[in-house]
Amino acid sequence: MQKIYKTDPWLMPFKDAIDARHEHIWQTLKHIAGDGKLKDAVNNHMFYGLHKCDDGSWLFREYAPNANKIFLIGDFNNWKRTDGYALKPIGGGNWELKIPAMFLRHGELYKLYIEWPGGGGERLPSYATRVVQDEVTKAFSAQVWDPEKKYVWKHGHAGKRPNPFIYECHIGMASEKEKVGTFEEFRKEVLPRVKKLGYDTLQIMALQEHPYYGSFGYQVSNFFALSSRFGTPEEFKALVDDAHGKGIAVIMDIVHSHSVKNSLEGLAEFDGTDYLYFHSGPKGDHPAWGSRCFDYGKDATRYFLLSNVKFWMEEYHIDGFRFDGVTSMLYWDHGLGKDFGNYSLYFDGGVDEDAVIYLALANMLVKEMSPSGFCIAEDMSGMAGLAAPFEAFGVGFDFRMSMGVADHWIKWIKEKSDEQWSMGEVWWELSNKRADEKTISYAECHDQALVGDKTIIFRLMDKEMYFAMRTDSQNGIVDRGIALHKMIRLVTAGTAGNGYLNFMGNEFGHPEWIDFPREGNGWSFKYARRQWSLADNPDLRYGMLNKFDQDMVHLFRKENLLAARPELLVADEEKKILIFKRKNCIFALNFSPTGSFADYGFAAPAGDYVNVLDSDQSVYDGFGRLQLGEHHTALREKCPNGNQAYDHTLKVYLPARTALVLKQE
Repeated sequence: MQKIYKTDPWLMPFKDAIDARHEHIWQTLKHIAGDGKLKDAVNNHMFYGLHKCDDGSWLFREYAPNANKIFLIGDFNNWKRTDGYALKPIGGGNWELKIPAMFLRHGELYKLYIEWPGGGGERLPSYATRVVQDEVTKAFSAQVWDPEKKYVWKHGHAGKRPNPFIYECHIGMASEKEKVGTFEEFRKEVLPRVKKLGYDTLQIMALQEHPYYGSFGYQVSNFFALSSRFGTPEEFKALVDDAHGKGIAVIMDIVHSHSVKNSLEGLAEFDGTDYLYFHSGPKGDHPAWGSRCFDYGKDATRYFLLSNVKFWMEEYHIDGFRFDGVTSMLYWDHGLGKDFGNYSLYFDGGVDEDAVIYLALANMLVKEMSPSGFCIAEDMSGMAGLAAPFEAFGVGFDFRMSMGVADHWIKWIKEKSDEQWSMGEVWWELSNKRADEKTISYAECHDQALVGDKTIIFRLMDKEMYFAMRTDSQNGIVDRGIALHKMIRLVTAGTAGNGYLNFMGNEFGHPEWIDFPREGNGWSFKYARRQWSLADNPDLRYGMLNKFDQDMVHLFRKENLLAARPELLVADEEKKILIFKRKNCIFALNFSPTGSFADYGFAAPAGDYVNVLDSDQSVYDGFGRLQLGEHHTALREKCPNGNQAYDHTLKVYLPARTALVLKQE
């Protein structure tokens, strides 16, 4: 396998730095795993925390090197510090307590009380796998979880995803009711929708326990605990199992980029120090997120986080991860205020090389745990090699998010009328990807829907959405919004690198924004839910957008279109027409708001073509100006318009604000 500086000559000046980085990763791997497998060396979750022994007794261990005393307190001893529940030091900063079976029961609540030089306080165990919140006091406690009926898995993993179609979702806001949704509700009500739409991968947010619901799950306190606000571990296992049975892979947003500052719920000042897993002092404080920054060079941190990766895959049969906040991890300044305009920024002293090493090891671990496992990097810096294989001297992510695509759609919609959109610019910004890395494209994810921002559909229609989304209404603004919503999704998926992502509800143009319950909105759930009934109502236009998204995804998967790179045929700036080829299909999009063009000719490969998808069908709330299934034949004549590599001419009717896909027969 060619090294990244062989495939990209611009990296050659940094060859020594890349070689040194690769060697450092290799040496750290040897340090942790020796000559064995990494997955066999990272088992902290099996050593620490609360575990039931074969004889029914319990064994609890904790890592707190600065502690003088540690007590287990809870329902079983009236929350008192007693000698019978005092942990004993066993060396290396480790503490241990053996508890007879009769003294600890399923469902009981507990915490630690840790004493250290000069102080002490209640803490939640760092490896707690179940944490619950008291409805009255709002305090969090660990919970003994030992149900009589253990979950029995029915299905294996869903298989490899070389070109995933990802449905990004949040369990809590997936309910239509104004409340926190549950795993069971999602499994029964939303998962069938995902299957019908054709998406083959679920990307689930906010699974790790977090004190503040409105953080969208990105302020994690308990890394090994499944958020109890959505249900039980058994109910989540049933959701994953059911998804696998439907052929849908399940990946989770994993937050290893930072941790909450909360000491009562999280890891901050766990044993009285600020450096147990984090950098000490100001270096350990994230200036933008108000959270704690991990020290990825410490063995305690590496084992903690790598064991966390293994735990989620082992316990819940997760297929992979979307690593959140990778840019913040990679750079000492967290990438704040940087434009990353040149390659030198990826290899200079501003890079946290320990974070690079950790991410490489995490990617290796996922592959060892499951041959079909995969990881996605949420990185806006564009670090070269991040999504290249370790064997090519990369960091090993399978995919990276094409975060600039969504940013450009916002820019174009916000700053220009569609008459001013440049077809060349649209093509370049949507299709410009590193040849040696795989990417996931999206028109909008959850970020674009947060309060204070606007979704694409809301930017296009604004208040008109409230009055003119009935099928019998007539409104030019809504007609424009409906047409462009379909076209934007089709061209984004058509130019995607290797995968496509959609945030739940956006497929049918979910109205308004996302705003979690908070003091400023009276703790309302009105905007922290998904109104599926809008898409199900035949009197509204939402269902037509839903139908278009469904047919688009099924076509892409049926023809395996993302397995080949797109090729530009036409970028007509005057007529606002963009045409490109991908595998056996030609995508033709007319962005002009007024110009319809009969017999629009362009250079194309020889052959016969059939219209397999067009956004103007009445079933998609179009005007029915094209005929699905209509055949076209490329004429044997040279055409000056388009890619001159082809010596045939294809002529099609392109109505205004319409996109069509022609499949070569």
